[in-house]
Amino acid sequence: MNRFFVSLLSILILLSCGSSQGVEAPNAPEPPKPPKIVSNSNPCYWQQHVDYKMEIDMDVNNYQYKGKQTLVYTNNSPDVLDKVFYHLYFNAFQPGSEMDVRSRTIADPDGRVKDRISKLKPDEIGYIKVNSLKQNGTELKYETVGTILEVNLSTPIKQGESVTFDMLFDAQVPVQIRRSGRNNSEGVVLSMAQWYPKLAEYDYEGWHADPYIGREFHGVWGDFDVKISIDKTYTVGGTGYLQNPNEIGHGYETDVVKKPNSEKLTWHFVAPNVHDFTWAADPNYIHDTKQVTNGPLLHFLYKSTMTNEKRDNWKKLQPKAVELMQFYSENIGQYPYEQYSIIQGGDGGMEYGMCTLIVGEGDFNGLFGVTAHEMAHSWFQFLLATNELTNYWMDEGFTEYFGELAECAIFNKPFEKPTMRVYDIYFYYVNSGAEQSQTTHADRFNFNQSSAISAYYKGYVFLNQLAYVIGEDNQKETIKQYFKDWAFKHPTRNDFIRVAEKVSGLELDWYLNDWTRTINTIDYGVKSVDENTVTLERIGLMPMPIDLTVTYNDGTFEDFYIPLQMMRGEKPTSATIIKDWAWAYPTYTFETTKPIKSVEIDPKNMMADIKKENNKM
Repeated sequence: MNRFFVSLLSILILLSCGSSQGVEAPNAPEPPKPPKIVSNSNPCYWQQHVDYKMEIDMDVNNYQYKGKQTLVYTNNSPDVLDKVFYHLYFNAFQPGSEMDVRSRTIADPDGRVKDRISKLKPDEIGYIKVNSLKQNGTELKYETVGTILEVNLSTPIKQGESVTFDMLFDAQVPVQIRRSGRNNSEGVVLSMAQWYPKLAEYDYEGWHADPYIGREFHGVWGDFDVKISIDKTYTVGGTGYLQNPNEIGHGYETDVVKKPNSEKLTWHFVAPNVHDFTWAADPNYIHDTKQVTNGPLLHFLYKSTMTNEKRDNWKKLQPKAVELMQFYSENIGQYPYEQYSIIQGGDGGMEYGMCTLIVGEGDFNGLFGVTAHEMAHSWFQFLLATNELTNYWMDEGFTEYFGELAECAIFNKPFEKPTMRVYDIYFYYVNSGAEQSQTTHADRFNFNQSSAISAYYKGYVFLNQLAYVIGEDNQKETIKQYFKDWAFKHPTRNDFIRVAEKVSGLELDWYLNDWTRTINTIDYGVKSVDENTVTLERIGLMPMPIDLTVTYNDGTFEDFYIPLQMMRGEKPTSATIIKDWAWAYPTYTFETTKPIKSVEIDPKNMMADIKKENNKM
């Protein structure tokens, strides 16, 4: 291509590709922000930007609050937008909502939900009611449709343009049923997740105005400035950096505090470059901190009303949480914020920006396990902000993998044991007949169990098996490079596999396609062994390279590696590399130099072969 056309192409790329911008949050440490061209592998990548300023007045007697929201939205897309959408998640907790009906009609409802929403009384439901909405001072027309606010703009938002939306809203915190709410089973008064009108994401696929039916979330990157006025007896923790510890008298950073005279305190938090904001509050929270060397300050908020044994578990957790943070930073990428909070609340464990809400009254092993998982989500879903409705396995599966990896490292346990358990769950899923493709929308699975296995366990196997396909060192380097390339962005499954291809030098589209877009399975077998001739067969539809160990009659053994032809290369290996196997050929034959005693495919059991019994002869 001559220089003129190269220059012209460069100009066209710059004109057609959007950029990501950020507004510096006052008085708060700031992590790195995406540059104008945010991906070397995709120069046309763009993402929207939003800045929230919110003032919330909470009444802890009736669990209602009033909100004032100013939102600055920057359209970095190449499109002109004539409408926007907001999520009103609390509206799901009303009789007759989609979440309610789905829970009462699916074959295996979530045990935490069942028919509980249908039984909520008017003073127990959740709602967010928008009272007014303006665009640059002009009143807008809007309609609430379930958990979505549909908004017609007064003036379209042009490419590169920023507009200001001003909103007033009223809301009621629902009785705690799923993730957020009031008065959970452990007595935490307020678990405030997905509690505010949240602008829906718009990306290369268009709007993501998905109703809240049961699964998880997707949000726009930006800066949050939030003031929460609440009864002065309550302690608040959550996303962001507290700006006024002295003023509120809770001594987050100092013991020299003012004593407030009013009945309410206003907690002021600032969170730079996040895509969500979560908080929790309770009058009986104990607040501890633990500093990670060259890392964030960890905050722990848990109920003082627990038994001594349960409180002791929270004390024991704190040094282990430091180890977890260090492990993830070392093996994935440095945690970029200066705080992370582990908060008793919610209904199990759920990841949020710079914090997690977890149940806190189990035994120590359970408390550590849920913390390990939810903290790992700070990388997989929060910093690497995949869409949890369409790429859910990339956050849950990768998180489950690293949670187990971290626990085994910290407690010096073999990683193979939990990994084999995960593989067994995947095999059960295959044999159940209920498996659906991982491209299935998270709300569209026939069974809740199918969704869970696909997300947590089939996603885990994908990442562990990748080490088999490209080599363990390449897999580790892929994870770190993925973080470097895609932190503070919205990566997709293709973005991940392209990083793996660049790190390994191998072609891997086949792996992504068969594992995530189909329900094809892996099944290779030893068909025959005759003196010094081995014949293998491919029975399943999914292709794989083959690791093979041959044991000879003289007691010696030899490892062989059979490359998959469509990979266009080989992983690093000390095994004897023999000719490629082209997928369309159902059998493969090779000869050895000595008489053979036995042959075994994949002796390390890293390949998710659904019939292990035919792997050995």
